[in-house]
Amino acid sequence: MKISASIYSDKKRPLKEVIQDLMDHQVDLLHVDCNDDLNVFNDIKTIRELCSIPIDLHIITAHPSKYYTLLEENPVEYVTFQYEDLEESLNIPDTVTGKKGIAVITPTAVSIFDAYPDFDFILIMATIPGQSGGKFDTINFTKIREFGNNYPGKSIHVDGGVNAEVSFIIRNMGVTSAVSGSYLFNSASIGNALMNLTKREVESHFSVRDFMIPIAESPTVLKSAVNLKNVLRSIDQGKLGFCLVLDADNKFNGLVSNADVRKALLNNLDDINAFPPTELINPSPVTINENTTVLEMLQLIKTSTFPILYLPVLDDAGFAKGIVTFVNLIKGEL
Repeated sequence: MKISASIYSDKKRPLKEVIQDLMDHQVDLLHVDCNDDLNVFNDIKTIRELCSIPIDLHIITAHPSKYYTLLEENPVEYVTFQYEDLEESLNIPDTVTGKKGIAVITPTAVSIFDAYPDFDFILIMATIPGQSGGKFDTINFTKIREFGNNYPGKSIHVDGGVNAEVSFIIRNMGVTSAVSGSYLFNSASIGNALMNLTKREVESHFSVRDFMIPIAESPTVLKSAVNLKNVLRSIDQGKLGFCLVLDADNKFNGLVSNADVRKALLNNLDDINAFPPTELINPSPVTINENTTVLEMLQLIKTSTFPILYLPVLDDAGFAKGIVTFVNLIKGEL
């Protein structure tokens, strides 16, 4: 996941000094907020004179068309327009280069992206735009997951409340880029903050239930319906390499992974229809409680004697509440 440094969050130093500091620490992107101020492009020109770090421009305006010529004359790598402020259609000409995105605040549904099929990404504003230092609203975990499911070919950017713990969670959820402002510049140093935003051990304020895939969206099969066909269909539709096995009331009974299916078939090659369906089920996989913190989850993974790619999430009574997977986090570490 790329870190996009919000350059105007540093109120104490001149722009050139801020940019030099970010260059020295090899930040991924420079996030430039434009609150309907054409003078921002003077700063973009200055940035271009100082460095080649990609620019991530976020424009809040009612009339985006007045920016098109400036964007043609001053190309940026990423340009985003704030959805809620638009009073005219957003028809960016092909002569404006760079990846294009639409930004939405927390109350706005990600389904508005249907109107922008040619755009490359969405920017989810996890706090109130323009207010530095706000707290990440947990409902945005759901929005990130929903957008990823509905628009699998598009990227997700997040702005607002991104600290070390939020950074870890959204990396795990497949977010491409995160804007960091007050956290980055209010730390002991930019280098220290960048290290915290990419490290694996984090201080915990969120629990697993805040960001898990809920049971309604998880691949499941009823224990009474477990057979090779139903299990393979559930695994295939879930696209995660496993499915949970539940009673009718969502009581957790185990899971079936690709490896479990393979082992069962290898053990019964002479007659693959003869083995009992329960032989497919791993009745005691590693699970995690919904109230577990991020730090406790990482400690659990570290103490495991084998790699953990996913965890069923249970409540105190043993009922399935969802799942946590680590596929996106692994990809992000490559």
